[in-house]
Amino acid sequence: MPEHARLDHVGLNVADLAAASSWYQAAFTMRVDFAGRVDPIALDFVMLIDADGRRLELLHREGSTSRPRAADPAEAALREGFGHMAFDVSGLDDAFARLLGMGAREVMSARPSPEPGIRMAFVADPEGNLVELLERPAAE
Repeated sequence: MPEHARLDHVGLNVADLAAASSWYQAAFTMRVDFAGRVDPIALDFVMLIDADGRRLELLHREGSTSRPRAADPAEAALREGFGHMAFDVSGLDDAFARLLGMGAREVMSARPSPEPGIRMAFVADPEGNLVELLERPAAE
């Protein structure tokens, strides 16, 4: 294993690449880093990046099918593989309400996280993927 390894990005397969890209850009202040196509497998992708350099890759391949998505974090924990992604936000209650107004589905309202001093909430994006929102105390 390399001496230094850092998570570069997370990939999320989506049904509607343009709609998902627009939603995540607006929801989490991301911009398109680059987009492209892997011709041998007809895979289209958009790499989004935020101001801190964190990246989310959205992928779509014609003919893809959705598998049943977990309705909430407890159900997701019963399935192996991708369960959810999490974003740090400031103003958790406002961010939660804003995402609901953008078409997200409420999964879990704001509450204390198991991690001490952190608040959390969950939504499902317009395609049903679970997204956790975390609010950490402001650094002093």
